[in-house]
Amino acid sequence: MSALLSVEELDVHHGLLHAVRAVSFEVTEGERVALVGANGAGKTTLLRAIAGAQRASGGRVVLDGEVITDLPTHQRVRTGIALVPEGRRLFPDLTVEENLLVAGRRRRDGPWNVDGVLEIFPMLTKLRARRASTLSGGEQQATAIGRALMTNPRLLLLDEVSLGLAPLAVDAVYECLGSVLGHAATVLLVEQDLARALAVADRVICLLEGRIVLDLPAAEVSREQVTEAYFGIRGRPA
Repeated sequence: MSALLSVEELDVHHGLLHAVRAVSFEVTEGERVALVGANGAGKTTLLRAIAGAQRASGGRVVLDGEVITDLPTHQRVRTGIALVPEGRRLFPDLTVEENLLVAGRRRRDGPWNVDGVLEIFPMLTKLRARRASTLSGGEQQATAIGRALMTNPRLLLLDEVSLGLAPLAVDAVYECLGSVLGHAATVLLVEQDLARALAVADRVICLLEGRIVLDLPAAEVSREQVTEAYFGIRGRPA
């Protein structure tokens, strides 16, 4: 099966910091890939570079055969990439529905609309007229994911879905996210919670100091293997 997303020898810098180092991988249509690694490993920077929110200093990003490395963020949305950023970044003074509709202005043709999002995230139905600033963390995260879906993405980039949420809120968001995944979405997910990542992913990629140190099907990898790669234990002397 041909790749929907190809990342080829991608380099990204933050000033003098080389945050992503010659990273290459592919994601096929309908695949769910978990991107894991310790803080500072380069996960968020990699997602932002794919989405166009962070400029690459080398390499290429290719979506369905089209090189998009130099496209600005809004044009990448039109090609089918949507990012749910770390920290959610909703418009705080807009309502839930208004946040969804703003994203819908740049939507591609497809099935997702306000009613579809509220069906997937029923917790938002009674909150559609509430300002985003008054929502709980879990409700904000659901709104942020719904906002991304409103663009009808081919590739959904999720950055730290569970970050800063209470366990019950994480459970609720992931329960709803299961319905999104059931719609054959292609997903690249950054997640600190290894158990969550392994439970939803078809494949796991682990970054260490900006490089890929593990890339295996989730069904073939153990939690211990991921943990060793996560902390850079493998191959180092005791």
